[in-house]
Amino acid sequence: MALKMRFLYYSKKAKMKALAEAIKAEFELSQNYNAIDIIPPAYSCENERLVILAISGSNDLDDMVRRFCRELDRKKAQNVALLIDGNDKLVETTLAVLKETGTNVIENVKTVKFGGLPFLGGKLNDDEKADLLGWAHSVVDSIK
Repeated sequence: MALKMRFLYYSKKAKMKALAEAIKAEFELSQNYNAIDIIPPAYSCENERLVILAISGSNDLDDMVRRFCRELDRKKAQNVALLIDGNDKLVETTLAVLKETGTNVIENVKTVKFGGLPFLGGKLNDDEKADLLGWAHSVVDSIK
């Protein structure tokens, strides 16, 4: 049976959407039509085994993302993994909000730097893809 998993992202960067598609293909999430979505998602999380949150930003969470994260309790997501396109302050802020909810936050936080203009460079190179999929597999393996 496939892992009940969702990839939710908050970013205007095309590489984040490309990463979402790569993870959807890698973990064969095609049976779940809302396996990837933006934050806040069109369909709420419900008893997800794993939610990967991919967030772009600088120092602080956008208020909409903060509100979404505050609602992500164990009933909605048993485990949450973070992929942050930003700095350490954004990681700390996001972790603090998520830990208040009681959900299990995977300690293996992945940070990336997807630079450039949001509408340019939407393709992951082979090294980026291998690195990010390797991280995703380590997260999935840690909760099995």
